[in-house]
Amino acid sequence: MITPYDPPQDPLEILHEDADMLAVVKPAGLLSVPGRGEDLTDCLIARLAVVFPNVLLVHRLDRDTSGVMVFALTPHAQRSLSMEFETRRARKTYLARVRGKLEPREGTVDLPLTVDWPNRPRQMVCHDTGRPAVTDWRVVSYDEHETRVRLMPRTGRSHQLRVHMLALGHVILGDPIYAKGAAGDYPRLMLHSEELRINHPENGRGMRFRATAPF
Repeated sequence: MITPYDPPQDPLEILHEDADMLAVVKPAGLLSVPGRGEDLTDCLIARLAVVFPNVLLVHRLDRDTSGVMVFALTPHAQRSLSMEFETRRARKTYLARVRGKLEPREGTVDLPLTVDWPNRPRQMVCHDTGRPAVTDWRVVSYDEHETRVRLMPRTGRSHQLRVHMLALGHVILGDPIYAKGAAGDYPRLMLHSEELRINHPENGRGMRFRATAPF
């Protein structure tokens, strides 16, 4: 069930700041960019703009996902960083808790995704009209009724990790859209952007930003 928008008010954590870009930790429950409607104007980029008026969007995380995001501070940096994501040079690693015992311990999901129009914002697997979507996974540990797993998306489709885990029969715990019953009875979506590797937009130096999952 999708709950009313009540974003957290905790101070933002800045991982990196220079003349060209920022790396920050987005809390779960906060939109990356404004939504539709006056009640959805509070978002990460708006909060950053108070301190960094020139901040520019590069990529997004779902409202309910926490973790590392980067933002540009110049148009050149925005073009350069955006190209890293478009050409799949940016390396993203997420940590998730999913229902049940995910086996084998590592593998790849290659299932095309498209929007489920009658049930937006849900996405779904569709081999006819879906866009290519690929996710690698590697199990971290097993608990009695769940698996902690790292997810490495090769593509960046909407809800990709959430739908791919659902398709494997191991929905991400706490998912307000895809989880049902006990799997949805968690205080938040158990999905966190743990690490992001990119090249600096100005000097090309490899950079690695990491934020420990709060669950």
